[in-house]
Amino acid sequence: MEASSRNATSIPAENGPDRPGGIFILDTYTPSALANKLLAALPHADIEALKSHFTIVPMAQGTVLFNVDDEVDQVFFPLSGMVSLLVILKNGNAIETATVGREGVVGAMAGLGVHKSRVRAVIQLAGAVARIPAPMFRKATASSPAVSNLCIRYNEALLAQARITAACNLSHSVEARFCRWLLQSRDRAESDTVPLTQEFLSEMLGVRRTSVSEVASKMQDAGAISYSRGIIKTVDVKMLQKISCECYDTLREQAPQ
Repeated sequence: MEASSRNATSIPAENGPDRPGGIFILDTYTPSALANKLLAALPHADIEALKSHFTIVPMAQGTVLFNVDDEVDQVFFPLSGMVSLLVILKNGNAIETATVGREGVVGAMAGLGVHKSRVRAVIQLAGAVARIPAPMFRKATASSPAVSNLCIRYNEALLAQARITAACNLSHSVEARFCRWLLQSRDRAESDTVPLTQEFLSEMLGVRRTSVSEVASKMQDAGAISYSRGIIKTVDVKMLQKISCECYDTLREQAPQ
């Protein structure tokens, strides 16, 4: 898949108010860069220095931000939706190691030097990102300890998430992982309804599509979810939490604050 954020329609960040929320343009909601929690936590002076370099870009589901071995020339701060980080095996199979929502950043290590990606970053849930060229972000990290620490701290958070996900994939049932993943996606999307096909879910969980179909049917029969035409709606959060493995709570506890 060769889609690129460079082809997406962009709206300069400075056109929006300097606060979470943003504006409506042509009936499309456009959040401000401060909808990203990492950016919102930066000192005012750092935000002022960065904001003129941001471009707000709407992202469709399936858009690839960068691939394995690509030089990361843009840094992406999600404002809504969710990004999946995928390890690509030699046979072409992909498995998810981490997800990033508006609590995080994708490609931040490019702020500390020229950086080649070791994963594929793909938009899993459609939304918007604040995009900044890597050279401009490097200038910001060189002049601001707060921005530099942001890169290091969030990279550590991604590594912790990858370790937990690896242990989860090895140790827990498909049913428990399915529920953990839905809860995680619900948190990132900040919505009970998420557009996810069984094919997409099978790739994220690293299992056969038939396994996902069986688990989805079981969860729907139990009243935990409703599923129709690629749309999954959470009906009973407590039931999903009960069936999910401990990794959901662990990931929440270790998420950046």
